[in-house]
Amino acid sequence: MTISKRGKGGIHVTTADGVDLDDDTIAEVLREHGYVNADVTVRGEVSIDELIDAIMDNRVYLPSIVAVNKADLIDRDYLPTVEENLREVGVDPEEAVFISAEAEKGLDALKEKLWDALGLIRVYMDKPGRGVDYEEPLVLMEGKNTVDDALRKLGGTLDERFRFARVTGPSAKHDEQQVGRDHELQDEDILRVVARK
Repeated sequence: MTISKRGKGGIHVTTADGVDLDDDTIAEVLREHGYVNADVTVRGEVSIDELIDAIMDNRVYLPSIVAVNKADLIDRDYLPTVEENLREVGVDPEEAVFISAEAEKGLDALKEKLWDALGLIRVYMDKPGRGVDYEEPLVLMEGKNTVDDALRKLGGTLDERFRFARVTGPSAKHDEQQVGRDHELQDEDILRVVARK
């Protein structure tokens, strides 16, 4: 949706095919928010709430996940009611994560869902003489997950001294594959950096 203020002529609304809101409703919402003269173009289906959000231009929609706590207290006979309540507020029960914080159940599924939603990957570093560190992985964003990105994140002189890397895991064709800086890493890869002394 775009709004362009103008000096005179009232509110002129242009909508694309498939927009359910009528021009009068859109114009009325604009008037309620202080617009007197404007050209408005609405592309795509919008609700009244989304229209108001676009007019106010101070909201950003972010992806979210739904976690249902105290899942261990939900009786099997009551589960359909819980699922129906979720549907009523626009949440698919299949997408929700059922957890019990007190009983520490479902927390691993919640962590996985968070990793996926945030677009993060874990890269386990193979440290010479110490083995693979599975406790504290290097965390990278999807899209910024090359060996070069990992070197920058690691810092120090490793970037300058880099010779090649060896990768084992989902992004490798075989274990200990020798790769360069532009190799794209995937979640749960094991990376060993070989550097000059």
